[in-house]
Amino acid sequence: MDQALDEDHPLDDRRMEAVQAALEAGDGVTLSVLLEPLHAADIADLLEQIGPSGRRDLLALWSPQMDGDILSELDESIREEVIAALPPEVLAEAVRDLETDDVVDLLEDLEEPQQEAILDALDVSDRAAVEQALTWPEHSAGRLMQREVVMAPQDWTVGQAIDFLRGAEDLPDQFYHVILVDARMKPKGYVTLGRILSARRDMALRDIVEDSFRTVAATDEEADVAYIFNQYHLISCPVVDENDRLVGVITIDDAMAVLDEEHEEDMLRLAGVGDDSNLSDGPFETAKVRLPWLVANLATASLSAFVISRFEATITQLVVLAALMPIVASTGGIAGTQALAVSVRALATRDLTRANTRRVVLRELGAGFLNGLGLAIILGLAGALIFGSPLLGAVLAGAMIVNQIVAALGGVLVPLTLDRLGLDPALASGTFVTTLTDVMGFFAFLGLATVFLI
Repeated sequence: MDQALDEDHPLDDRRMEAVQAALEAGDGVTLSVLLEPLHAADIADLLEQIGPSGRRDLLALWSPQMDGDILSELDESIREEVIAALPPEVLAEAVRDLETDDVVDLLEDLEEPQQEAILDALDVSDRAAVEQALTWPEHSAGRLMQREVVMAPQDWTVGQAIDFLRGAEDLPDQFYHVILVDARMKPKGYVTLGRILSARRDMALRDIVEDSFRTVAATDEEADVAYIFNQYHLISCPVVDENDRLVGVITIDDAMAVLDEEHEEDMLRLAGVGDDSNLSDGPFETAKVRLPWLVANLATASLSAFVISRFEATITQLVVLAALMPIVASTGGIAGTQALAVSVRALATRDLTRANTRRVVLRELGAGFLNGLGLAIILGLAGALIFGSPLLGAVLAGAMIVNQIVAALGGVLVPLTLDRLGLDPALASGTFVTTLTDVMGFFAFLGLATVFLI
């Protein structure tokens, strides 16, 4: 085996080829040597890349070394398959050291038999904590939080907190704050570990609390929680129940994972491929996700065909129009996609609100006009020079200005309207905006040509 594998790029071609060779040879020793230095996230990526048969072979040879962190890093699309292939004792060992939020994340997308297998592997206290977390609504802070919380009475001193932390045997693997609570378990503030270590032992904890302290309710949407983390630069945030009592804590890694998922879903939905598309899907699953959007696009494209058919006489008399009209429509489609991407992103980050809607719409209107004017000058001159018809160039220029304005307005007004209706603006905006720019592009160009050229 080549020992000069690139540790900076752990899944480079050489390592992947070596893994494939070890799987084909059934060489578990070599496979262990290849996988041992890899991070859990890299092994999860490898499992996603090698295909179903390769996964089965790898798990058969290497499953006793499976780590719970690998299961947490796996894409949801193959996680169930991997868990089903693991022997019960291996699964039990893998999940036993996970934090409760990671166990909940594993359970959410599994069938009931596999959920029971994981729950049975947990200690009684951990199982009770996980089952309690699962009672909270899906995609809520209660599902996202971990139950392992480091807290201290609000009247403690730094010295008492340090002694407690040094003597505790079951602290979380990672935590950033000590949360201060009153006698009724209501959080009153938190102190970073750095402030505790740098303060005098006799200093009261309440005197060194962080100004960033805030709480979220267990029923809050996880997307709202992620926004709070991003907006206020939080590291962790206590979670409270309906009585404002501390029930858990959310850390920055989980909040950022939610943001990443939201961004990925928006990107996939804007492309019309659904939010569950994965490279590990087979041809049938891939086609099943994409076909409905293609059918929808086929229906909307029929509107463009209808508009073109209304100007059949115009096109017959001036055939060159058929060659030129896609220029106006396609350029408008690109402009609409640009405005749409900015608007959907602004809605997701809550930068586009009712307060600034008018300003944003006017900005897009102005940008659309200026873009249209610039393109109109280029296209108008080209049309006049190439076809020897200044009037044809003027028609092209006018249609371009109209469609650029329509594209810019559609790119912001369509997602805004869907958002006001309570619909996901990333889900259907692309289809509406493309249809709008195509229809208006053809209508403006052929309509102006009919009036001025025929």
